[in-house]
Amino acid sequence: MKVLAFTIPLAQQATVIVQEDHMPHFYDHLHEHPEIQVTYIIKGEGTLLAGNYMGSFAPGDIFWIGAHQPHIFKSDPAYFAGNKDVYIHALTFFFNPAETAKELLHLPETKQVFERIKLLQNGARILPNNADHFVAQLKNLFVQHNLPRLIVFLQLLDQILHESQLQPLSTNEANFHFSEEDGVRMNRIYQHSIRYFKQNITIAEIAGVAHMTEPAFCRYFKKRTRKTYIRFLNELRIAYACKLLKKERDRSYSMIAMESGFNNVTSFNRTFKSIMGMAPGRYQAKDRDLLL
Repeated sequence: MKVLAFTIPLAQQATVIVQEDHMPHFYDHLHEHPEIQVTYIIKGEGTLLAGNYMGSFAPGDIFWIGAHQPHIFKSDPAYFAGNKDVYIHALTFFFNPAETAKELLHLPETKQVFERIKLLQNGARILPNNADHFVAQLKNLFVQHNLPRLIVFLQLLDQILHESQLQPLSTNEANFHFSEEDGVRMNRIYQHSIRYFKQNITIAEIAGVAHMTEPAFCRYFKKRTRKTYIRFLNELRIAYACKLLKKERDRSYSMIAMESGFNNVTSFNRTFKSIMGMAPGRYQAKDRDLLL
């Protein structure tokens, strides 16, 4: 294993494994597995880290996680408060392109599918052209068995690869091949950052979490994520700000900036535009237009 190994429960070496999660929060440790994972979020919000990608997730989101891609669906703090009315619900299917699904994906009829799958090793956000049809097919996958399930699985793959917009998650330069020691260390870094990003996390503080000197930590983090820690931290803050901009439209930008961990609105606006490619007002207006 590299990072934290996570074993998907196998059903007699089935080609496709289905899993329905209905629990207080998602598994909250950085982990990887040899299976490709496709997850549909029915209920729950939080932050997804996958490779060197970091962004929020919410109901309706669909994600493709590549084989051996380190990832964590980190639920928001409210999901750890013990409130029975706050929980997550998700549908996921797994398949291993190198083992149980290998022969299926190397048939002449599925060769193009396999080639497209190789292009998604860094993960993707899936935006189906017909989301209702996709979700209906996904739910159908869970009630089928044996050959009928396999047929629905291939239909879902076809929808994902040929009838959906695919937004890449991690960049090609990301190094997924962490040692087990690296995985434990990166998990500590991520957990601390997600928990305290609203505060002023200094390089000295996060280097201490990683048990490294400041210069060594900066080199270490950038080598494994292809970004500086400050950039990563700002991405966490902006992802949270995006959620506030969507949900709390009456709040001022200065209040959102402070709530997201920025000292002033000028720094917030500059960082937001650098990461999102647009100003907060434009982002909010664009989201409002999508809802109309």
